[in-house]
Amino acid sequence: MNELQEPSRAEFKRFLAIPTRWQDCDVYGHVNNVVYYSYFDTAVTGHLVAEGGLKPMEAPVIGVVVETRCQFRQELNFPDTIDAGIKVVRLGTSSVSYEIGLFRQCEEKPAAFGHFVHVWINRESRRPEAVPAAIRKALEPLCV
Repeated sequence: MNELQEPSRAEFKRFLAIPTRWQDCDVYGHVNNVVYYSYFDTAVTGHLVAEGGLKPMEAPVIGVVVETRCQFRQELNFPDTIDAGIKVVRLGTSSVSYEIGLFRQCEEKPAAFGHFVHVWINRESRRPEAVPAAIRKALEPLCV
């Protein structure tokens, strides 16, 4: 598996501030590795709700995560506020590939970065469907 190239803050089109929580930390005193993936999901879903009108609990077509990957560069701790940057590197018919960078506020180098892939499916049949028009419209400005 190839390594992702470390991104700079300027490469990202949208940021969501996410405060760390005490419960995010593990017995070693830093944010546990699995929590980084929840930050990825929070950043992407937060954008889709705010800009695309996604209603996750009732939408007939939903995005399911089929792939994630993360490279860790620095520890995050409590209390930190993370700027989670997102960009879209591929907007297909039924799938979207994102790259995400987790930056401490005011820092240029990411503490962690990775990718996240959604496949849009029919909630009932679980079969792939086209990315909904409102979601596509919300994602187009993030395309690089």
